[in-house]
Amino acid sequence: MKSSAPIGIFDSGVGGLTVMRKLIQTMPEENVVYFGDTARVPYGNKSKETVLRYTHQIIRFLETKQVKAIVIACNTASAYALHEVEKEFSIPILGVIQPGAEAAVKNSRNQRIGVIGTYATIGSKAYESSIKNINPHIEVFNKACPLFVPFVEEGMLEDILTDGIIARYLQELRNAHIDTLMLGCTHYPLLRTSIEKYMGNGVVCVDPSEETSLKVQKILQINHLLNSQNQHPKYEFYVSDSAQKMVEFANMIMPFQIEDVQTIQIESF
Repeated sequence: MKSSAPIGIFDSGVGGLTVMRKLIQTMPEENVVYFGDTARVPYGNKSKETVLRYTHQIIRFLETKQVKAIVIACNTASAYALHEVEKEFSIPILGVIQPGAEAAVKNSRNQRIGVIGTYATIGSKAYESSIKNINPHIEVFNKACPLFVPFVEEGMLEDILTDGIIARYLQELRNAHIDTLMLGCTHYPLLRTSIEKYMGNGVVCVDPSEETSLKVQKILQINHLLNSQNQHPKYEFYVSDSAQKMVEFANMIMPFQIEDVQTIQIESF
Protein backbone atom coordinates (compact mmCIF):
# COMPACT_ATOMS: atom_id res chain seq x y z
CA MET A 1 0.00 0.00 0.00
CA LYS A 2 1.36 3.42 -0.99
CA SER A 3 1.14 6.46 1.25
CA SER A 4 -0.32 8.35 -1.72
CA ALA A 5 -3.36 6.04 -1.76
CA PRO A 6 -6.58 7.83 -0.81
CA ILE A 7 -8.70 7.50 2.31
CA GLY A 8 -12.23 6.24 1.59
CA ILE A 9 -15.23 7.77 3.34
CA PHE A 10 -18.86 6.79 2.91
CA ASP A 11 -22.25 7.71 4.27
CA SER A 12 -25.86 6.93 3.49
CA GLY A 13 -26.07 10.34 1.84
CA VAL A 14 -24.36 13.70 1.96
CA GLY A 15 -24.10 14.13 5.73
CA GLY A 16 -20.76 12.34 5.85
CA LEU A 17 -19.23 15.36 4.14
CA THR A 18 -19.04 16.86 7.64
CA VAL A 19 -16.66 14.00 8.51
CA MET A 20 -14.65 14.56 5.34
CA ARG A 21 -14.41 18.25 6.18
CA LYS A 22 -12.95 17.45 9.59
CA LEU A 23 -10.63 14.82 8.09
CA ILE A 24 -9.06 17.21 5.59
CA GLN A 25 -8.68 19.83 8.31
CA THR A 26 -6.74 17.27 10.36
CA MET A 27 -4.77 15.84 7.41
CA PRO A 28 -4.78 18.40 4.57
CA GLU A 29 -2.25 16.43 2.51
CA GLU A 30 -4.41 13.31 2.15
CA ASN A 31 -6.27 12.27 -1.00
CA VAL A 32 -9.90 11.32 -0.33
CA VAL A 33 -12.59 9.32 -2.12
CA TYR A 34 -16.12 10.02 -0.88
CA PHE A 35 -19.21 7.94 -1.63
CA GLY A 36 -22.74 9.02 -0.73
CA ASP A 37 -25.48 6.41 -1.13
CA THR A 38 -28.03 8.98 -2.25
CA ALA A 39 -30.23 6.38 -3.99
CA ARG A 40 -30.88 4.50 -0.76
CA VAL A 41 -30.77 7.21 1.90
CA PRO A 42 -31.76 7.15 4.73
CA TYR A 43 -30.28 4.08 6.42
CA GLY A 44 -31.98 4.96 9.70
CA ASN A 45 -35.20 3.13 8.79
CA LYS A 46 -33.54 0.06 7.21
CA SER A 47 -32.98 -3.36 8.80
CA LYS A 48 -29.57 -4.44 10.06
CA GLU A 49 -29.33 -7.03 7.27
CA THR A 50 -30.01 -4.42 4.61
CA VAL A 51 -27.50 -1.94 6.01
CA LEU A 52 -24.89 -4.71 6.20
CA ARG A 53 -25.47 -5.58 2.53
CA TYR A 54 -25.17 -1.93 1.52
CA THR A 55 -21.95 -1.60 3.53
CA HIS A 56 -20.38 -4.63 1.84
CA GLN A 57 -21.19 -3.20 -1.60
CA ILE A 58 -19.70 0.20 -0.79
CA ILE A 59 -16.51 -1.23 0.69
CA ARG A 60 -16.05 -3.36 -2.43
CA PHE A 61 -16.44 -0.23 -4.55
CA LEU A 62 -13.93 1.71 -2.44
CA GLU A 63 -11.47 -1.17 -2.78
CA THR A 64 -11.50 -0.58 -6.55
CA LYS A 65 -10.18 2.90 -5.74
CA GLN A 66 -7.28 1.29 -3.84
CA VAL A 67 -8.00 3.18 -0.64
CA LYS A 68 -5.63 2.68 2.30
CA ALA A 69 -8.28 3.07 5.01
CA ILE A 70 -12.07 3.44 5.17
CA VAL A 71 -14.16 5.62 7.44
CA ILE A 72 -17.80 4.62 7.89
CA ALA A 73 -19.14 8.13 8.42
CA CYS A 74 -22.71 6.85 8.77
CA ASN A 75 -23.70 6.31 12.40
CA THR A 76 -26.30 3.69 11.46
CA ALA A 77 -23.81 1.67 9.39
CA SER A 78 -21.23 2.06 12.17
CA ALA A 79 -23.73 0.61 14.62
CA TYR A 80 -25.01 -2.21 12.43
CA ALA A 81 -22.07 -3.24 10.23
CA LEU A 82 -18.67 -2.19 11.58
CA HIS A 83 -17.97 -5.25 13.71
CA GLU A 84 -18.82 -7.57 10.82
CA VAL A 85 -16.77 -5.86 8.10
CA GLU A 86 -13.76 -5.32 10.37
CA LYS A 87 -13.37 -9.11 10.46
CA GLU A 88 -13.90 -9.61 6.72
CA PHE A 89 -11.61 -7.01 5.16
CA SER A 90 -7.87 -6.57 5.68
CA ILE A 91 -7.92 -2.80 5.19
CA PRO A 92 -8.35 -0.64 8.34
CA ILE A 93 -12.03 0.30 8.74
CA LEU A 94 -13.18 2.80 11.36
CA GLY A 95 -16.64 3.88 12.45
CA VAL A 96 -17.63 7.07 14.24
CA ILE A 97 -19.28 5.58 17.33
CA GLN A 98 -16.33 4.39 19.44
CA PRO A 99 -14.29 7.59 18.91
CA GLY A 100 -17.39 9.65 19.71
CA ALA A 101 -18.08 7.67 22.88
CA GLU A 102 -14.50 8.15 24.06
CA ALA A 103 -14.71 11.90 23.50
CA ALA A 104 -18.05 12.13 25.35
CA VAL A 105 -16.74 10.26 28.39
CA LYS A 106 -13.63 12.43 28.44
CA ASN A 107 -15.74 15.61 28.37
CA SER A 108 -18.40 14.66 30.92
CA ARG A 109 -17.98 15.92 34.47
CA ASN A 110 -21.27 14.88 36.08
CA GLN A 111 -21.50 11.48 34.29
CA ARG A 112 -24.80 12.35 32.60
CA ILE A 113 -24.53 12.16 28.80
CA GLY A 114 -27.21 12.71 26.18
CA VAL A 115 -27.16 10.99 22.79
CA ILE A 116 -29.18 12.14 19.79
CA GLY A 117 -29.40 10.37 16.43
CA THR A 118 -31.65 8.58 13.96
CA TYR A 119 -34.18 6.00 15.12
CA ALA A 120 -31.80 3.21 14.04
CA THR A 121 -28.78 4.62 15.84
CA ILE A 122 -30.73 5.27 19.02
CA GLY A 123 -32.52 1.92 18.80
CA SER A 124 -29.23 0.06 18.47
CA LYS A 125 -27.97 1.64 21.72
CA ALA A 126 -24.51 1.52 20.15
CA TYR A 127 -23.39 4.80 21.72
CA GLU A 128 -24.83 3.86 25.10
CA SER A 129 -23.06 0.48 25.05
CA SER A 130 -19.75 2.06 24.02
CA ILE A 131 -20.02 4.75 26.69
CA LYS A 132 -20.87 2.26 29.42
CA ASN A 133 -18.05 -0.05 28.34
CA ILE A 134 -15.69 2.82 29.06
CA ASN A 135 -17.41 3.92 32.29
CA PRO A 136 -20.35 1.83 33.55
CA HIS A 137 -21.32 4.51 36.07
CA ILE A 138 -22.34 7.04 33.42
CA GLU A 139 -26.06 7.63 32.85
CA VAL A 140 -27.00 7.85 29.18
CA PHE A 141 -30.13 9.62 27.94
CA ASN A 142 -31.13 8.76 24.36
CA LYS A 143 -33.34 10.74 21.99
CA ALA A 144 -34.13 10.16 18.31
CA CYS A 145 -34.34 13.42 16.32
CA PRO A 146 -35.32 12.37 12.79
CA LEU A 147 -36.41 15.80 11.55
CA PHE A 148 -32.98 17.33 12.06
CA VAL A 149 -31.71 15.77 8.81
CA PRO A 150 -34.24 17.35 6.40
CA PHE A 151 -33.86 20.70 8.17
CA VAL A 152 -30.10 20.58 7.57
CA GLU A 153 -30.45 19.50 3.95
CA GLU A 154 -32.83 22.41 3.33
CA GLY A 155 -30.14 24.75 4.65
CA MET A 156 -32.24 25.76 7.67
CA LEU A 157 -29.33 25.79 10.09
CA GLU A 158 -30.40 28.88 12.01
CA ASP A 159 -34.12 29.47 11.63
CA ILE A 160 -37.11 30.00 13.89
CA LEU A 161 -38.58 26.67 12.75
CA THR A 162 -35.27 24.93 13.48
CA ASP A 163 -35.22 26.46 16.95
CA GLY A 164 -38.73 25.13 17.53
CA ILE A 165 -37.94 21.55 16.54
CA ILE A 166 -34.72 21.62 18.59
CA ALA A 167 -36.71 22.69 21.65
CA ARG A 168 -39.33 20.00 21.04
CA TYR A 169 -36.76 17.21 20.77
CA LEU A 170 -34.24 18.32 23.37
CA GLN A 171 -36.38 19.65 26.21
CA GLU A 172 -36.27 16.36 28.12
CA LEU A 173 -32.49 16.15 27.72
CA ARG A 174 -32.10 19.69 29.05
CA ASN A 175 -34.33 18.81 31.98
CA ALA A 176 -32.18 15.71 32.62
CA HIS A 177 -29.23 17.99 33.52
CA ILE A 178 -26.78 16.36 31.15
CA ASP A 179 -23.42 18.10 30.72
CA THR A 180 -22.43 16.42 27.45
CA LEU A 181 -24.47 15.87 24.29
CA MET A 182 -23.39 13.41 21.59
CA LEU A 183 -24.28 14.61 18.07
CA GLY A 184 -24.87 11.06 16.82
CA CYS A 185 -25.63 11.80 13.18
CA THR A 186 -23.35 13.31 10.56
CA HIS A 187 -25.85 16.08 9.81
CA TYR A 188 -26.20 17.25 13.39
CA PRO A 189 -22.89 19.14 13.75
CA LEU A 190 -24.27 21.66 11.26
CA LEU A 191 -26.94 22.49 13.85
CA ARG A 192 -24.37 22.77 16.62
CA THR A 193 -24.70 26.53 17.10
CA SER A 194 -28.48 26.34 17.46
CA ILE A 195 -28.33 23.25 19.68
CA GLU A 196 -25.71 24.80 21.98
CA LYS A 197 -27.79 27.96 22.23
CA TYR A 198 -30.80 25.93 23.40
CA MET A 199 -28.90 23.59 25.73
CA GLY A 200 -26.94 26.38 27.43
CA ASN A 201 -23.31 26.99 28.32
CA GLY A 202 -23.12 24.05 30.73
CA VAL A 203 -23.50 21.45 27.97
CA VAL A 204 -20.64 20.39 25.67
CA CYS A 205 -21.67 19.12 22.24
CA VAL A 206 -19.47 16.30 20.96
CA ASP A 207 -18.88 15.85 17.23
CA PRO A 208 -17.60 12.27 16.67
CA SER A 209 -15.87 13.28 13.44
CA GLU A 210 -13.19 15.19 15.38
CA GLU A 211 -12.03 12.16 17.36
CA THR A 212 -12.49 9.87 14.33
CA SER A 213 -10.14 12.02 12.24
CA LEU A 214 -7.47 11.85 14.93
CA LYS A 215 -7.82 8.05 15.10
CA VAL A 216 -7.42 7.74 11.32
CA GLN A 217 -4.31 9.92 11.51
CA LYS A 218 -2.84 7.75 14.27
CA ILE A 219 -3.49 4.50 12.36
CA LEU A 220 -1.89 5.86 9.20
CA GLN A 221 1.08 7.12 11.19
CA ILE A 222 1.61 3.73 12.85
CA ASN A 223 1.52 2.04 9.44
CA HIS A 224 3.78 4.66 7.83
CA LEU A 225 1.03 5.64 5.41
CA LEU A 226 0.66 9.38 6.05
CA ASN A 227 0.85 11.31 2.80
CA SER A 228 2.81 14.17 4.34
CA GLN A 229 4.52 15.43 1.17
CA ASN A 230 1.38 15.92 -0.93
CA GLN A 231 0.93 19.56 -1.96
CA HIS A 232 -2.08 19.02 -4.23
CA PRO A 233 -4.54 16.56 -2.66
CA LYS A 234 -7.12 14.99 -4.93
CA TYR A 235 -10.75 14.62 -3.89
CA GLU A 236 -13.14 12.31 -5.73
CA PHE A 237 -16.91 12.25 -5.15
CA TYR A 238 -19.33 9.48 -6.06
CA VAL A 239 -23.06 8.98 -5.50
CA SER A 240 -25.59 6.29 -6.32
CA ASP A 241 -28.27 8.68 -7.59
CA SER A 242 -28.65 12.34 -8.55
CA ALA A 243 -25.53 14.38 -7.90
CA GLN A 244 -27.33 17.71 -7.54
CA LYS A 245 -28.04 17.35 -3.81
CA MET A 246 -24.43 16.36 -3.19
CA VAL A 247 -23.11 19.41 -5.02
CA GLU A 248 -25.50 21.82 -3.28
CA PHE A 249 -24.82 20.42 0.18
CA ALA A 250 -21.06 20.15 -0.33
CA ASN A 251 -20.76 23.71 -1.59
CA MET A 252 -22.65 24.87 1.49
CA ILE A 253 -20.26 23.29 3.99
CA MET A 254 -16.91 22.47 2.34
CA PRO A 255 -13.99 24.93 2.13
CA PHE A 256 -13.90 24.56 -1.66
CA GLN A 257 -16.35 24.28 -4.53
CA ILE A 258 -17.26 20.84 -5.91
CA GLU A 259 -18.09 20.51 -9.58
CA ASP A 260 -17.40 16.91 -10.59
CA VAL A 261 -19.54 14.22 -8.92
CA GLN A 262 -19.87 10.83 -10.61
CA THR A 263 -22.90 8.53 -10.37
CA ILE A 264 -22.25 4.79 -10.12
CA GLN A 265 -24.38 1.63 -9.97
CA ILE A 266 -23.54 0.56 -6.46
CA GLU A 267 -25.73 -2.56 -6.64
CA SER A 268 -23.24 -4.05 -9.11
CA PHE A 269 -20.55 -4.36 -6.43
